[in-house]
Amino acid sequence: MKFIEFFGIIFPLLSVILGAFGAHLLKKSLSESALHSFEVGVRYMMYHGLALLILTLIPFEEKKWVAIFFVIGTLLFSLSIFFLSIQSILKINLKWLGPITPIGGTFLIIGWILFLLKAVFS
Repeated sequence: MKFIEFFGIIFPLLSVILGAFGAHLLKKSLSESALHSFEVGVRYMMYHGLALLILTLIPFEEKKWVAIFFVIGTLLFSLSIFFLSIQSILKINLKWLGPITPIGGTFLIIGWILFLLKAVFS
């Protein structure tokens, strides 16, 4: 359970930090499109951190699999978006990360489907 709680707390914490970073520092350096993408990564990290905390409160077996899909999905989805958004600042071509974002999204979708199945039908 500590795994779920850890990421349930660390994701919102990072969301607040990265959100402030984006709003105050990146706003001057990124295009509007890149900044919007960065904010999407922040939002999804927050949502899934909160979902992990909610997951700790709902009694059902095998919640670890939902958590694993949420954590891996959030890391792949949000981190790939963050790096793609700031690649112009880093002066590194990170376009190869593009396919990682939908893989992370797929992990998130699978996590939500498992959550639904386990929470409703268990």
